[in-house]
Amino acid sequence: MKEFDRKRVLVTGGAGGLGHSIARRFAAEGAALVLTDVAGDVLEDMVADFRRRGVPCEGHAVDVTDAGAVIALRERVHDQGGPIQVLVNNAGVVHGGPFLEVPLERHLRTLRVNVDGVVAMTHAFLPDLVASPEGQLVNVASASGFVGLPFGSTYAASKWAVIGFSESVRLELRKLGHAHVGVTTVCPGYVDTGMLAGVKPPRLTRFLTPDAVADQVLAAVRAGKPLVLEPWLVKLTPFLAHALPKGVSDLLADAFGATTGMKGWRGHSGARH
Repeated sequence: MKEFDRKRVLVTGGAGGLGHSIARRFAAEGAALVLTDVAGDVLEDMVADFRRRGVPCEGHAVDVTDAGAVIALRERVHDQGGPIQVLVNNAGVVHGGPFLEVPLERHLRTLRVNVDGVVAMTHAFLPDLVASPEGQLVNVASASGFVGLPFGSTYAASKWAVIGFSESVRLELRKLGHAHVGVTTVCPGYVDTGMLAGVKPPRLTRFLTPDAVADQVLAAVRAGKPLVLEPWLVKLTPFLAHALPKGVSDLLADAFGATTGMKGWRGHSGARH
């Protein structure tokens, strides 16, 4: 997708963090925004701010884990402005800590938001992208979708699922003759949004800013790239994790601090979804 002017772009978890940065980048390119979030009050403020800046923007308070609410959302979106051309599945949550010390409901909520929400939104809105002359699906995963993440087991599991889902949909669209729909999976390292407070990035890397990741997302969509891998170490991660013998990749993960980075997690519980 080369141009975004007048495209309708739906961003889940759009009231803050990476979602807000991605929305601002699309808006700067002339896109009309459709933002969703569970934080209704914050979302209203974001929508009002975009409108003051002259950006066409609508907001919908919705929980992406509620399949019925997602179906109703598509009806409202169509009623208010018509079908979308770009869907950004950004909403997500993270809970850290030793697996058995994290309450089961937090593990299950992580999977519901990060996996079920992506599947539900894609199932509802993919027909819009297919029906458009040019459509784009963006799924925000994580570098932890390629490797194990001690003290963040279900978060990593959810991001592995998002990567597998995204790649499967991408290939399926091609097989069905819908190559005009691009699929981009975003796999950043740790992003400084507040959700990962207390976490230590791997050695020789640092926290990414939401704006920097958003820039990479738009560049990838414009170039038709299926993957965003940032920073430099993440570009090597799939090879290091899967091409090397497991014992060697484990040693490298320990050496870079990737196996202990989540140990100090104390991120906020008010994550966007």
